[in-house]
Amino acid sequence: MILNYKFENFMSFRENVEFSMLAPKTKVKNRFPNNYTTSDVGIDVLKTAVVVGENAGGKSNFVRSLSYLQSFFVKTESVKAYRSVINTNNNQDFCIKKNKTSQSFEIEIFMKENILYLYRLEVDFVGIVKEDFYYKDRVKSRYKKIFAMERDGCAIECKGEEECQNSNNCHARVKMEYSLDKPEAENKIGESINKEKMLGLTIIKYALLGNEHAIAFTDWIKNDLCPKTNIINYDIYKSMKNEEEDLQILCDARYLDIFRMIDYSIIDFKVDEEKPFSKTMIVRQKRDGSTFARELAKDSSGVREFFAWAVQIFKVVYENKTVFADEMDRVLNPVLADRVISFICGKKHLGQFIFTTHNVLHLDLKNYMKEQIYFITKDIETLESELYSLADFPEIRYETTKIYEFYMKGILGGTAIE
Repeated sequence: MILNYKFENFMSFRENVEFSMLAPKTKVKNRFPNNYTTSDVGIDVLKTAVVVGENAGGKSNFVRSLSYLQSFFVKTESVKAYRSVINTNNNQDFCIKKNKTSQSFEIEIFMKENILYLYRLEVDFVGIVKEDFYYKDRVKSRYKKIFAMERDGCAIECKGEEECQNSNNCHARVKMEYSLDKPEAENKIGESINKEKMLGLTIIKYALLGNEHAIAFTDWIKNDLCPKTNIINYDIYKSMKNEEEDLQILCDARYLDIFRMIDYSIIDFKVDEEKPFSKTMIVRQKRDGSTFARELAKDSSGVREFFAWAVQIFKVVYENKTVFADEMDRVLNPVLADRVISFICGKKHLGQFIFTTHNVLHLDLKNYMKEQIYFITKDIETLESELYSLADFPEIRYETTKIYEFYMKGILGGTAIE
């Protein structure tokens, strides 16, 4: 489960962004006993959160930042910053000798084995600048260092700046040197790591060399963190992926209970193993008791999309995964969206569901704590995005039932630029 996530200088976000899934320490959480999970180490973690903002405000970029961080763990050949994902206001010069901008990421998670991990990464156009990894088994204890790696030197030889500018390609040759700070117990692992040419993440090397903490953390990032950006219709996206893992979930009897939330006339479905997100037959029951079936591809867009998104909800509740869903409810009505959140909160699990939305009806302090509601807004002059929580507004009280009215008036930010 994510406890805290921070990043800086990613796409529309320039300044440091802070996102937390820690439940408040005040008595207000007693009003929402199902909204958080209490761990054996005495930490309360939120199960759900909603991120509200205007079109083009940066909601998708927030989710993409996690996909970008995750990509370093999946494809580890080269780890560096890229112009396409650097904030444009920090990205004025193409030459890596002149552009010193860097990106940073920090993520703190809680594992079911009651271990907390803290991982930090900073990269620039050349490669890794810093990388730190820590763990602890008690909330109040200090983090123990597994390793801290930092770049000591970077020599850049450029064959011709004029040639680079004309071709828009960098012809520089780079040589880097690193220092690795590690506990004595990790000396053997440290000696096995090439400190002069750090192409991939250090934590991946630790995992390959058998460090149990690095193995657990990298496995969580690659398999349990699920950032889903909605570039195209999600049902089309899932049909293109056609993953074996999805087919196993669709064949699980518990999946039907989730899918039926969109239409309770649905009583069953027959999975097509070759094209499950288009050729599956949906079985409905009429009021007279008779049944009929229809191919999923011929059903409504809302049913098709929810059939795909229900897989992610299953992963949260039954596989303890942390899912970031970008505009999942764009085709769903508010009633169904509330059903989904109630279902997730009503189950005991170690999963999390964070979703972005335009639906202001989610701004409801009857279903959410202030710490579960986030806003994203974009500056009209710099076009930079900012993320902040409703908890940052002490004047907003739980007795205030119509938070969306404050939002629509622009008092809370996150509304369309005028």
